[in-house]
Amino acid sequence: MSFIEDILPLIELKGITGKSRAFAGSFLQDLSQSMANTTCTSHDSELDSCRDEGTAFTLKMVAIAAILFAGVCGVAIPLVGKKRWFLGTDSNLFVAAKAFAGGVILATGFVHMLPDATSNLTDSCLPEIPWSKFPFSGFIAMMAALGTLLIEFIGTQYYERKQGKESQIVRVDSVDMESGIVPAENEGLNGKVFGEEEGGGMHIVGMHAHAAHHRHSHPQEQGACAGNKRSHSHGHSHSHEIDDGNEEGSKRHVVVSQVLELGIVSHSVIIGLSLGVSQSPCTIRPLIGALSFHQFFEGFALGGCISQAQFKTVHATIMACFFAITTPLGIAVGTGISTSYNPNSPRALIIEGIFDSISAGILVYMALVDLIAADFLSKRMSCNTRLQVASYIALFLGAGLMSLLALWA
Repeated sequence: MSFIEDILPLIELKGITGKSRAFAGSFLQDLSQSMANTTCTSHDSELDSCRDEGTAFTLKMVAIAAILFAGVCGVAIPLVGKKRWFLGTDSNLFVAAKAFAGGVILATGFVHMLPDATSNLTDSCLPEIPWSKFPFSGFIAMMAALGTLLIEFIGTQYYERKQGKESQIVRVDSVDMESGIVPAENEGLNGKVFGEEEGGGMHIVGMHAHAAHHRHSHPQEQGACAGNKRSHSHGHSHSHEIDDGNEEGSKRHVVVSQVLELGIVSHSVIIGLSLGVSQSPCTIRPLIGALSFHQFFEGFALGGCISQAQFKTVHATIMACFFAITTPLGIAVGTGISTSYNPNSPRALIIEGIFDSISAGILVYMALVDLIAADFLSKRMSCNTRLQVASYIALFLGAGLMSLLALWA
């Protein structure tokens, strides 16, 4: 009896080891099938129908020109027109147009990218385990959205620290009339501000001289819809306006514009490659108009973020050009590799599905949080009924029109 008891654990251990080896072998087999570059039999009929390489090549050249033109126009309008009152980033027309572009990007993520990712990652030519047993597209999109949040947080913190070290802003928050001391955050050119003594305080005479010429009027009404600006009129020959949160907003738009471009570029590459490797005019024709429309309004949204970030001209130009050429470059690369690249292989389906999922998560997050919520929950929007109505109409119109394009693209 004791012998049986001693040998039983060994038998059970061998059984577990055997099952582990079988599972590992099955997993490796599924993995090798997933990375195969052979065409799935279910897609053979699709490849044979409407195949015309000569016509397809001509349409690809037309697509490159049309999409490049649409992208350049879209991203350039907010950048070139920011000095025009009707196209400036503070105009109502810009806010409404940005809402339309936000709807386009939201529909791109939900209606175009995510369903395509799900279709690719659950294709019948992929191994059932694990691709059909777990919703990879939704999971990857969710993690991409959370990753975007983390990147925005880290990026904003980085730019705040960087700008805090590079520049010092002179602010006089309060004047203690009894002690005659003004807290000075920054020093003048000689290490002192006007009327400052060695101890760091301000001399009473200097303070009175400054105060006599520095009359402030603060027409602020708590809870009033007067916008975000507080006007300060001064008696010493200068007047200026301080825009609440303008500096913080600028830092945030720096991060937003770069993360948004990352999301747009990642799916633009996939879109360009998919169009470039196709040899079917029936597939390419509807894509030309759909992608041009899509590229124009994505460019407008990105151009608006770049403009609000107040980049230098060279930096803004580089970002705009990088966006504009991404999809045409993807089409060109896809055309070049169309003879060797197999878009209907398990490997291509998985790669495209993962990239589409990542793009969907980034675009949905950016559209909802950084484009739509940032404007629609602002004080400016809540205090302007006409702007609210126009923006909501533009938002739903943009999302609806972009969703309709799913019928052709």
